[in-house]
Amino acid sequence: MGILHVYTDDQESRQCFLAGLVVRSLSISTSNWRCAETLGDYLAERNIMGIYDIDTRVITRRLRQDGSLIGVLSTERTKTDEELLEMSRSWDIVGVDLISGVSCKAPHDWVDKTNTEWEFNSSKRGGEAFRVIAYDFGIKHNILKRLASYGCKITVVPSTWPASETLKMKPDGVLFSNGPGDPSAVPYAVETVKEIIGKVPAFGICMGHQLLGLALGGKTFKMKFGHHGGNHPVRNLCSGHVEISAQNHNYAVDSSSLPEGVEVTHVNLNDGSCAGLAYPAQNIMSIQYHPEASPGPHDSDYAFREFIQLMKKVKVNSRVMAALSFI
Repeated sequence: MGILHVYTDDQESRQCFLAGLVVRSLSISTSNWRCAETLGDYLAERNIMGIYDIDTRVITRRLRQDGSLIGVLSTERTKTDEELLEMSRSWDIVGVDLISGVSCKAPHDWVDKTNTEWEFNSSKRGGEAFRVIAYDFGIKHNILKRLASYGCKITVVPSTWPASETLKMKPDGVLFSNGPGDPSAVPYAVETVKEIIGKVPAFGICMGHQLLGLALGGKTFKMKFGHHGGNHPVRNLCSGHVEISAQNHNYAVDSSSLPEGVEVTHVNLNDGSCAGLAYPAQNIMSIQYHPEASPGPHDSDYAFREFIQLMKKVKVNSRVMAALSFI
């Protein structure tokens, strides 16, 4: 597959965190009118290694048989094949904190400076805005864009941001974002989630979903293959509908380990794994995949609306209780 162009407004993070890129064929021409630079120029400018003329179908068949594997790209001709293989054997994502390397370093208010011409299903209708604190575990920008389209005022905080500081900010809700790697390798994030849930409505996406599962007393496990791509079928057990979803993760929540009161709301139809959770008693919701897509299908975009409704319900109930206390 040839990758033709790069358009900077399509970037989903503040920088490219790739370690390397492998493609079958590399087109040297551009075709999209929005193109800002070629893929090769983009990678070179960011000092990211890439390789092409690789039979990616062979790699795919190997991964399909053996599961996720570690690979090495090298430009050092002095390295032997065995030395390169040893490099790959010495590295693993299990137990490694990959979040700290991709999270922001300081809190900041989200301001979208990109072209919003491509925004779909905008829900800006005025009314009351909700204050959302978004934990950056490797957050995708379109998550923030979708929340902002509902009028949310968003502050993004680092993965190590203390729960006590978040609660001092008196948010209407907290978002725990997507991110790479092993959720059990970031116990500091699990503890933060534990301290926040039950106090304000919480929404977890992908890594955030896994961290919520751990914080609620469940377990996570590494999948043999992981889920990657934009065409995974998921059944919403609440509505019975099947959604086509974008997914990119190697870990999952063990639904059998979850305590009483925590509901599995979504199931991946390819392997039956847990794809969504809810804990109504603590105003928690989460999904294992990407409702913001970008790229990918928009079937699951309703999850943002449900989070807005959850915050609205809790806020209204708080006002009612406050009013009753004066009677």
